[in-house]
Amino acid sequence: VQLQASGGGLVQAGGSLRLSCAASGRIFSINIMSWYRQAPGKQRELVSSITTGGSTNYADSVKGRFTISRDNAKNTVYLQMDSLKPEDTAVYYCKLAYGLYNYWGQGTQVTVSS
Repeated sequence: VQLQASGGGLVQAGGSLRLSCAASGRIFSINIMSWYRQAPGKQRELVSSITTGGSTNYADSVKGRFTISRDNAKNTVYLQMDSLKPEDTAVYYCKLAYGLYNYWGQGTQVTVSS
């Protein structure tokens, strides 16, 4: 299984970005796709996750600003990020999980300037 993330970039505070992550390979139909982020000097943290059935979960720091969605037919997960803040600056990673298996994408840099 391979995951390809895209959509990062540089944006001013208050702006928006949309991340995408496409999974390919042999993928179990029931899975959870997630976005994590890691800022310099900090641990990687969960930002949001979504199940195949559409149930979602968000970190408190992004609730009301970020929206996760997925296209099961394309094995793709999206993260719409609005009202971005400088503290959202990090490398964002996507993950696909099912059973005991976890697959990570390569990461995409998001930089929010003040």
